[in-house]
Amino acid sequence: MQLFYQDEQADLERFMRRVFYMLFYNNIAGDYAEFGCHGARTFTLAARTSQMIGHGAHLWALDSFEGLPSSGDPRDQHSGWTPGAMAMSESAFIEACLAQGVERDAFTTVPGFYSDSLSAAAPGPRPERVCFAYVDCDLYTSTLEALRFLDGRLCHGGVLALDDYYCYSETHPSGERLAALEVFEDHPRWRLVPYHHWGWNGQSFVIEDRFTGPGGPTL
Repeated sequence: MQLFYQDEQADLERFMRRVFYMLFYNNIAGDYAEFGCHGARTFTLAARTSQMIGHGAHLWALDSFEGLPSSGDPRDQHSGWTPGAMAMSESAFIEACLAQGVERDAFTTVPGFYSDSLSAAAPGPRPERVCFAYVDCDLYTSTLEALRFLDGRLCHGGVLALDDYYCYSETHPSGERLAALEVFEDHPRWRLVPYHHWGWNGQSFVIEDRFTGPGGPTL
């Protein structure tokens, strides 16, 4: 199991380097936004990689910091996900980032369940232009809220990463895949072009403006 975890971590590190290098090489500016930040492992990796490559993205951590919400939607059902699972307080998350050498002014936390924190009436700053979105929401309903929030903030040439894209239940495709299909399958502007996958669970896509060229594969 330890060896498997090490392989998964190495795969994620390679993925992060590829994305930030592509963004840097193509001069795609914008912020990094992570939805679901339990453990701060992926977030701090993104911070270190962005700095190493010189991309300079500001980093946003959007999480309830109370664990998974409760849900009665059958598309959220999965044996590994229960209400309150993967809880990490906002203060503990900030401490973990600082302990890994991430400067405090390099990132912003946005606490709260997405139905509140991502609403148009929510107070506080929010990312305006996102060139790299890492969605690790597990649940269909939470992913749908995150993707709808991102809809007007994504940019051509940016990357959308779905951490639980292949986390199928016994009866449904993964919630993240279902939410992505709902938002992007017939989207009037954005097309998702499959990019790199990592581990057994994650899949990423390049965001492409439909008005920039001919059609291509999506989702």
